[in-house]
Amino acid sequence: MSDRKTTDETGPLLGPADVRELAAALGVRPTKQRGQNFVIDANTVRRIVRTAEVRPDDVVVEVGPGLGSLTLALLETAERVIAVEIDDVLAAALPATVAARLPERADRFALVHRDALHVTELPGPAPTALVANLPYNVAVPVLLHMLERFPTIERTLVMVQAEVADRLAAGPGSKVYGVPSVKANWYAEVKRAGAIGRNVFWPAPNVESGLVSLVRRAEPLPSRASREEVFAVIDAAFAQRRKTLRAALAGWAGSARAAEAALVAAGVSPQARGESLAIESFIAIAENKAAAAAADATDEESAR
Repeated sequence: MSDRKTTDETGPLLGPADVRELAAALGVRPTKQRGQNFVIDANTVRRIVRTAEVRPDDVVVEVGPGLGSLTLALLETAERVIAVEIDDVLAAALPATVAARLPERADRFALVHRDALHVTELPGPAPTALVANLPYNVAVPVLLHMLERFPTIERTLVMVQAEVADRLAAGPGSKVYGVPSVKANWYAEVKRAGAIGRNVFWPAPNVESGLVSLVRRAEPLPSRASREEVFAVIDAAFAQRRKTLRAALAGWAGSARAAEAALVAAGVSPQARGESLAIESFIAIAENKAAAAAADATDEESAR
């Protein structure tokens, strides 16, 4: 029995047989290297569009469109879709798939054939939303790069490996709270937005997937320190998770004593660990690096 769904069931979207036939025609075999697992279920991509709250006036950027399953669902609703694809074969084929299955919306589609981590500008109007099925091996770097580079992105919904979803949405005190959790919170309010089973993918992955919603803060978090300065504190704090912040931040501050001075000035216990702090505390520590410098200067003066 064929697994092809009727046009009435999927409309212009791709069903299981459509995905396999497209892949066969292109000579494409999903690769683990790029974390390729193609979505084959029309109901799933429509659910993603609904959960992302895509509006008719949205300009949506999609990273890693693959064969176009989610792209077509986004085009059904959004004003415009900009797809960023690194794979040569997939990038070449996607415009033809859009034109064949959604010809009346093809002029609302644009393709950027680049590695998303190197994208610094997008064609046409500024994006208002990011919706993507991200491979687990680059999910966090791509997400953070896009949020940093395109401040007009107000709403994000990404489908990632469940473990990555848990890490992104974790709060202080959680065992999986770490660098991705804190950095994502610099930009947005983050939460889990659902689970995705394995059988909606081809090939079916060995792990479950999850949806993560990020809504950009209406006002940036108040900070006298730059994003780079705050992120440097975050990286240092989690580089050695088992150490107290006094020890973990010694390299960042110049010495353990200087780290302690910055922590005390920020209202943070030097004996605390990174996983206990919210983003606001990391901002406060970065803002008080001057206290660390003063402590080091005092030590040098005393040593003379």
